[in-house]
Amino acid sequence: MSTLFDAAGMADGAPHPLADRLRPQQLADVLGQDHLLGPDGPLGRMVKAARLSSLILWGPPGTGKTTIARLLAKAVNLDYVQLSAVFSGVADVRKAIEQARARRLTGRGTLLFVDEIHRFNRAQQDGFLPVVEDGTILLVGATTENPSFELNAALLSRCQVRVLNRLDDAALETLLVRAEAIEGKPLPLTSDSRASLRAMADGDGRYLLNLAEDLFVRGEKQPLDTDALVRAVQRRAPLYDKAQEGHYNLISALHKSLRGSDVDAALYWLARMLAGGEQPLYITRRLVRFAVEDIGMADPQAIVQALAAKDTYDFLGSPEGELAIAQAVIYLATAPKSNAVYRAFGGSKRAANESGSLMPPKHILNAPTRLMKDLGYGKDYAYDHDTDEGFSGQNYFPDDMPREEFYHPVERGFEREILKRLDYWKNLRAKKQDDA
Repeated sequence: MSTLFDAAGMADGAPHPLADRLRPQQLADVLGQDHLLGPDGPLGRMVKAARLSSLILWGPPGTGKTTIARLLAKAVNLDYVQLSAVFSGVADVRKAIEQARARRLTGRGTLLFVDEIHRFNRAQQDGFLPVVEDGTILLVGATTENPSFELNAALLSRCQVRVLNRLDDAALETLLVRAEAIEGKPLPLTSDSRASLRAMADGDGRYLLNLAEDLFVRGEKQPLDTDALVRAVQRRAPLYDKAQEGHYNLISALHKSLRGSDVDAALYWLARMLAGGEQPLYITRRLVRFAVEDIGMADPQAIVQALAAKDTYDFLGSPEGELAIAQAVIYLATAPKSNAVYRAFGGSKRAANESGSLMPPKHILNAPTRLMKDLGYGKDYAYDHDTDEGFSGQNYFPDDMPREEFYHPVERGFEREILKRLDYWKNLRAKKQDDA
């Protein structure tokens, strides 16, 4: 079986990174993925039956995708071949497939592992289809991106997609214990800084072990507290790709937390987006959209607050202007919610599309010419301010269109007052029609 270190010409005695030395040698040693590898998990059942299907392993970095592929091949006695879509081209793929065909003639099967498979373009992905279908290779692809967006539908239909979890705190602590055992000494950390080290890893086991290896190499005599740890290691930015799924996941989390009136969760997702480098003005645009879509007339000040946050950030910039965005998030999260405006506009657009080009009723049309007056434009129009109630109750829909109600305010916030007004006018309109 070939590995990246074999390909690099590294002999067994050459120094290997801590993460490689701690790479599990059996599936039972893989941490954090029991939902896949346990006796009742889909991969666990495949191994027990000694029958694998082609797979796409989707998950964050450092969660064991490469290790699982290698151990699956070992478990079912397949030759393991590894390619990286970052460094490999069409010639590398063809060579691997030809070798798999030759191997198959001798009764040996091949598990071809393609790391970062989403980096291959659509045509390159299509090249796997015939050899997956005829069994020349068992394909296992690894990706950190959503397969629905990055992989061909034809390839997805021939593979099972399995989702790996980011490593939780317990799994990360187990990795540190294993690292200390193989190094033969404890990490120079206090209990608090040890917890901080795990938090820095952000669920990435490989990154955690790289940090731990740096600390072992430093040879600190005294345990480092959290401040000293931060100075000693470089903390990476949180995993967040502004152009890919992470971008949409976090803005969705912020929007739905606001809709659910969970101010603390909304502030957390705002902080996550800012920490990940999201453009604050993008966030404020989404807050303005939220104000009109999910609050609307329940609190007409919501859109004012959202726009004020945008203007304040424009004026102050970072980091001072970010406080205005946080203020807007708090206001929107705690405001009464209503999508009545959103639904009303959607209903009115539907009716406009269905009704075509119906003319307004003639009594509400202006008549600047004699001809238009002769045609009845403006005839019998009632000027609302001339009535005792300031309300004429006339019909303003086209004559050939029955009256529809698009706007249904809720019994919350300012819309409660609007509802009272609409009910008053509705009853007054009915009374005037009865008197007519």
